[in-house]
Amino acid sequence: MSMRARLWRAAAALLAFIALPVMAQQAAVVSPAEKGAPPAAIRMIRFGVLPLGGTVESRALWTPLMTDLGRALGMPVSMYSVPTYEELDRAIGRDEIDMAFLSGKMALDAVMQRRMKVVAQIARQPGVPEHRAVLLVRKAGPLNTLEGLLAQPEKWRLARGDSRSVTGFIVPQSQLFLPHNIEMETRFLSEFVGTHQATALAVANGDADVATNNTTDLERFRKQFPIEAERLQVVWESEPPPGAPMVVRRDFPPEFQARLEHQLGRQRAMAASWVNEAAREQRLQRIEKTYAEQVETLRGAAR
Repeated sequence: MSMRARLWRAAAALLAFIALPVMAQQAAVVSPAEKGAPPAAIRMIRFGVLPLGGTVESRALWTPLMTDLGRALGMPVSMYSVPTYEELDRAIGRDEIDMAFLSGKMALDAVMQRRMKVVAQIARQPGVPEHRAVLLVRKAGPLNTLEGLLAQPEKWRLARGDSRSVTGFIVPQSQLFLPHNIEMETRFLSEFVGTHQATALAVANGDADVATNNTTDLERFRKQFPIEAERLQVVWESEPPPGAPMVVRRDFPPEFQARLEHQLGRQRAMAASWVNEAAREQRLQRIEKTYAEQVETLRGAAR
């Protein structure tokens, strides 16, 4: 199997799309204030992503997906990769991003405050381990139990994700710490805020006592940093959080939004597991029929 094929398989396992209903007719009902001054024609899509692991690994994982999406949409799709949630949020605010995968809170802000709408949500393939938030400590460190952490949080140094990160902050805060009357921002001896890779390294190297992380990034960390990963242990695991939403600009033309929904549906059908090829083909035929009906409706509305 070629390197590109292996990367696409990895991306498909991570990003099996569930396309939510995109009503092309509704996309046209946007006020002039919301529209701003969109370009007359879409010539390129700027897709915002947060790095997965390191920058090089992230680009290698996302590039095949961007290439295939661009081919299907008939235009280039460029990857806008940033190291932090804050930078991604600022880029969306500056209209430098057309589509993006965001955490739940960022997606809500993008819909309410920016000019975006949710069109899809990441889902896990059957058989792929569930994505969960975790807490990491050193095996040989002074803190090695969850009970010890919850009993005296003020004794320990915390390494966590950005406050907009689902598994790096929101889920541990809501599912674990707040029910025990602990606010992550104020109750610990000190805190370090960084990427999942950085927080794991902080604990492994003794610069922090406990870190928020997630099962997906932890598995990636084990492959990239096997020596450091061997020093870590998981003391808490969350319930699976919802998948990350995909957002797109609301002022995109209805024709483009219909084409995007069509492509997302095809991506999910091709990546999913089916009882047989006939079932997959039936699903693909329904997707094509729905898209043809959308196109016809849009053509009729334009007459």
